[in-house]
Amino acid sequence: MKDVGLTHIALPVTDLDAAIAFYAKYAGMQTVHRRPRVAWISDRTRPFVIVLMETTEVAHPLAPVAHLGVACESREEVDRLCELARSEERLIDGPMDYGDPVGYWAFVRDPDGHTLEVSFGQEVGLAVQSPASPAGPRAR
Repeated sequence: MKDVGLTHIALPVTDLDAAIAFYAKYAGMQTVHRRPRVAWISDRTRPFVIVLMETTEVAHPLAPVAHLGVACESREEVDRLCELARSEERLIDGPMDYGDPVGYWAFVRDPDGHTLEVSFGQEVGLAVQSPASPAGPRAR
């Protein structure tokens, strides 16, 4: 993989191990680099990482509508994650079906208050690969 374009987003976290565990559980991410107080996590599908940076406090967490988004394999996987989040008191909203192009989604809160969207059916890859017009991707 070649590092060109958007490569990472950095998030402050108060407990690095708790954040790593959350993103492994809810987003299928794994640590690809670690040093004291910093971890790079990735789902290894593209050259992109979330840089988790341990700090004493998180003053401004990503919160709806600001969020990270992860695509799931199915609606059932979104439902499973919602049930898990509900049982852990992490579910913020959803699941909801907004149809094309938004799809089936829910918001889940990480240990520091950052919001993760789990979704199915957004088809971001198709939108990115399609020739775009000023109004958006060309209809197929």
